[in-house]
Amino acid sequence: MSKGLFITFEGVDGCGKTTQIKLLKEYFEKQGKTVLLTREPGAKGLGVKLREILLNYDGEVSPNCESFLFLADRAQHIDTIIKPAVERGEIVLCDRHTDSTVAYQGYGRGVDLDRINMLNDIATSGMKPDLTFIFDIDIETSMSRVGKEKDRMESAGVEFFKRVREGYLNIAKQEPQRVKLLNGSDKIEDIHSKILDIINKY
Repeated sequence: MSKGLFITFEGVDGCGKTTQIKLLKEYFEKQGKTVLLTREPGAKGLGVKLREILLNYDGEVSPNCESFLFLADRAQHIDTIIKPAVERGEIVLCDRHTDSTVAYQGYGRGVDLDRINMLNDIATSGMKPDLTFIFDIDIETSMSRVGKEKDRMESAGVEFFKRVREGYLNIAKQEPQRVKLLNGSDKIEDIHSKILDIINKY
């Protein structure tokens, strides 16, 4: 088979990306495509254990340590799951990837952006998504959708998430060919339709 496709879904918590990734999976499968739905952190195996630490560890985690844990998960994910699937000709749909580290640890936590980009490149061996969808919503909507039960990352506070959102908007401006910005407050079916338009043009 020919080389597959690698598509990532990004945005602040509660932006609707998980709903859209499932709809796109169903769309491709109806066309007879082989689709791998995965996520970061914690796709399977070692990643599951890293996800548990990242989202639920109740002690102090330094910004640098947090970044390296996400990067370790990403390296494992790329080498054992994503790259092999793309090489088999499959369509890989990933819930969060490198842009999350840039937005959350870079803009949100204040870790040096050049360093994060360099480390992302090492963790992925230079592999980049073919397309990335960022779903933008205001932070008040994000907080209301997440609800009261929050994990460690979701509990970081309003100012943190404002910086994360700004980070995502900057990423979209910097890489308009790869990154497509969508309004996460639109109706689910309208967002899905826009995604299909972009996919078909691609």
